[in-house]
Amino acid sequence: MDKGIIQIYYGEGQGKTSAALGNAIRKASNGQSAYVVQFMKGQLDTEYLTRLEPEVKVFRFERCSEGFDALDEAEKQEQKQNIQNGLNFAKKALVTGQCDMLVLDEVLGLVKEGMATEDQILEVLQAKSLYTDVILTGRDSLPRVFDMADNILNIVPEKV
Repeated sequence: MDKGIIQIYYGEGQGKTSAALGNAIRKASNGQSAYVVQFMKGQLDTEYLTRLEPEVKVFRFERCSEGFDALDEAEKQEQKQNIQNGLNFAKKALVTGQCDMLVLDEVLGLVKEGMATEDQILEVLQAKSLYTDVILTGRDSLPRVFDMADNILNIVPEKV
């Protein structure tokens, strides 16, 4: 069994989530388990992701239909708690070895939005078992998280 790696897909370009999902599908097609935990997707329609189950299990913890900018302070606090629950779930999945691959979709944006700290994301990554692959996506660069990564891909649009 190969040693698991940490990969990061970040940047302003499109396709970070698609690339991560492609890796999860490939892992599942090889008989291994893949979890996808999505953060800050807002009202994005993700019904198509349910078609990947049960081979790829998809989890969303926020409960809002609007973007975070449109939320009042009480709603933001509720979403922050939901996101904390998502991070705790991800950490538990890594500690217990529930999956062979864990995708943390849009997790890199949590710090900028004030929904998590870089230390909290590092804590999740430090729970990774030796053979589990982890993929993080998002637009933002987090230096200490990037230091833990084995592979980093910057997705940049060349022509828009």
